[in-house]
Amino acid sequence: MGLAIIGAKVWDADAERPYDATVVVEGNSIAAIHKGEPPADLPQDRIDGTGMTLMPGMVEGHCHPSFTGIASPPELGAIGPEEHTLLYARNLKLLLDHGFTSIFEAASAKPMLGVCARNAIESGIIIGPRMRAAGPEITVTAGLGDERKRHLYQESFGLVADGVSQMRRVTRECVRDGVDNLKINISGDEFVAHARAEITPIEEDELEAFVQVAQRFGKTSVAHARSSQSVKMAVKYGIDCIYHCDFADEEALDMLEGAREACFVGPAFGLVHNCVKEGEAYGMSQADVESFHLPRKFDACVATYQELRKRGVRVVIGGDYGFAFTPMGQNARDIEHFVNYFGYSPTEALRCATSVGAELMGMADRIGRIEVGYLADLLLIDGDPTADVGLLQRPDKIPMVMKDGVCYKDPRSPKQSMLGIVP
Repeated sequence: MGLAIIGAKVWDADAERPYDATVVVEGNSIAAIHKGEPPADLPQDRIDGTGMTLMPGMVEGHCHPSFTGIASPPELGAIGPEEHTLLYARNLKLLLDHGFTSIFEAASAKPMLGVCARNAIESGIIIGPRMRAAGPEITVTAGLGDERKRHLYQESFGLVADGVSQMRRVTRECVRDGVDNLKINISGDEFVAHARAEITPIEEDELEAFVQVAQRFGKTSVAHARSSQSVKMAVKYGIDCIYHCDFADEEALDMLEGAREACFVGPAFGLVHNCVKEGEAYGMSQADVESFHLPRKFDACVATYQELRKRGVRVVIGGDYGFAFTPMGQNARDIEHFVNYFGYSPTEALRCATSVGAELMGMADRIGRIEVGYLADLLLIDGDPTADVGLLQRPDKIPMVMKDGVCYKDPRSPKQSMLGIVP
């Protein structure tokens, strides 16, 4: 029994270039890798990958499946939970169709959305990538995610907690919900008029309380941190994954380098890129771009990640996709951004999307590589992604998506795709 993938070149996440090999899948795992000429006793069930490249499934390291093409955070609060659940499920299928076999949820727009989706995938109720689920982003009054006004209670994607006691309670409530990841917003953002990106609204004792709860319950802690001060606070208190880091100064860069074995970073560059470079296509005028100081943020992010690459800090892809300016499905553009802007080679960028993402998922010994004994999370790419990373932005160039040994897109019967999305 088993399935043989024949004729393809194999990029296993370690090699610089793809090589000739036949890969045998049995059950949900990789049973054998035969380099060169295949043996005579291959399984009869075969997929012909001639002219294609077999690579590990991709990992989205800053994923917001509950973001549904919204232009501003309050729009998320206006979506009813029933409708939101269906839109979330649609995005999960879309991500899988685009080759993302695993996602690390950076935050969910509502409590329990991510947890319920993860559980439904694991029980076979819905189709989607394997995932680590998060709750809403924890923030403080006047922080990113607090959309309330004096005269109006406005839902967004944030849970507000002020002071150590409230911070512990809200974080524990997310733990009780069953999340894998806990996210806190340490800095502001350019889209928040009263708390721009270089402002740090949170107090150190609040952040320390958040991390203590995460560590006590064995959860992965994640932070939104654009200001230099917020990056330093995140490293100081042991945040596991620090997003953005745009305005990190030399001291913050040194701290990130010193913690490179303990934490990950992610630029989430897609949002600022699309606004600055393609804003008009999404209805954002140049005046809007300038008013949010986005060109400055763009330049700061590029400089920061060119430096972090040189320092060997582990960086994951994921660009805040799910906004009106970053449609879900563009997620693999990050790989090209890493090459074009941050100085990564194509294979380095592909590793950020596979083996490094697997480390963030806590599954470095199970996914992110093509090795015997690893889970069969595999993609067939029509062409060579190590020569053209842009291929990964085209689902029509990904004729096979396998997760856990199951073919959700099968080149032998493309019109029978389990995803309901056909070329």
